[in-house]
Amino acid sequence: MPLKTAQSLAWNLARTLMTIMVIVRTSQGYAVMPWDEFDSHPAELVHEYDPFSS
Repeated sequence: MPLKTAQSLAWNLARTLMTIMVIVRTSQGYAVMPWDEFDSHPAELVHEYDPFSS
């Protein structure tokens, strides 16, 4: 998915589910997943959305 779509989705899911969501770079674009499911190389991490940060 495009980066702009991934950013919007990650922010929305983080606020709705109240869990940390991350955007990762893939060969097909970008993907959004919960932090606790991210087990790949840290270089693939694009951004982290934390609903608990101020």
